Amino acid sequence: MTIDQAPARPARQGSDFAQLSRRIAQAGLLERRPVYYAVRMTVVAGLFAGGWTAFALVGDSWWQLLVAVFLAVVFAQVALLAHDLAHGQVFRSRRRSRIAGLVAGNLGIGLGYGWWTDKHTRHHANPNHEDHDPDVAPDVLVWSVKQAENSSGVARFVGRWQAFLFFPLLTLEGVNLHVSSLRSLRRPTLKNRGTEAALLIAHDVAYLAAIFAVLPVGKALVFLLVHQACFGVYLGCTFAPNHKGMPVLTGDDELDFLRKQVLTSRNVRGGRVVNVALGGLNYQIEHHLFPSMPAPNLRRARPIVRDYCRSLDVPYAEAGLLASWGQALRHLHEVGRPLR
Repeated sequence: MTIDQAPARPARQGSDFAQLSRRIAQAGLLERRPVYYAVRMTVVAGLFAGGWTAFALVGDSWWQLLVAVFLAVVFAQVALLAHDLAHGQVFRSRRRSRIAGLVAGNLGIGLGYGWWTDKHTRHHANPNHEDHDPDVAPDVLVWSVKQAENSSGVARFVGRWQAFLFFPLLTLEGVNLHVSSLRSLRRPTLKNRGTEAALLIAHDVAYLAAIFAVLPVGKALVFLLVHQACFGVYLGCTFAPNHKGMPVLTGDDELDFLRKQVLTSRNVRGGRVVNVALGGLNYQIEHHLFPSMPAPNLRRARPIVRDYCRSLDVPYAEAGLLASWGQALRHLHEVGRPLR
């Protein structure tokens, strides 16, 4: 199952999801929103160009740190657009989605589109499953008591106080994603490997050349540090509230498609500001049930999905932004207890 295909064919998903899918389709919520995405892409592209124009105009000044923060926000918005492209929310054509994703991800922000798409597809197929979801692999953090008890190396050391280290570690997430993208180029199974490599290298050369051409070495290094740290924290604060602190599944859990997606996801309340900041991913339950649904339709799908889940007695989790972070941190602290 690929991101572009998953999971919009109700006949394969079981009767509960089939009924919900019919209601969503009848409401027209799976239809493309070309005007919305044209406006959104234009705005984000304008902010991206404006940020680098400001960087060139400000020149050798410590005011560049404000530019670094602004560009971190813009990079995260580009990443959210690449996410929607990977899910087929923007274009019907896979080829157009892939080309736009490579430009936005690899060339624009240095994020390997092919590698990330494969990783994210596996996450959607088995969300919060400790054996199959790469987002809860115990690489640095542990996400379940079982992982804590079996941990070693860095994960065992960090896991003791991971709730307190979570946000500091997020400052490295942008760099981690870029390094993982470069490492993925060694995999012969990566599609369009030559194109991916060329665009990633082009990004690195242009990014570093621009920064070191305008700023002296000391300021350039501080700019890089602030930009990448803020970028990582923004991305982490976008994705962490959606699943962290929700049930972690194991091989013993046998759930149908609807329950697997709903029980492991959490929506984030907060209105228009949160909706823009999180790129629509605050409607995580609806997104996981209908990954190809355009982001602006998720809000309209929410009452349909919520009421349907209530009719089935399936818990439907929602929380405010700060409350969702609190739930995630409490979960991290609790599962790290065996290591303390």
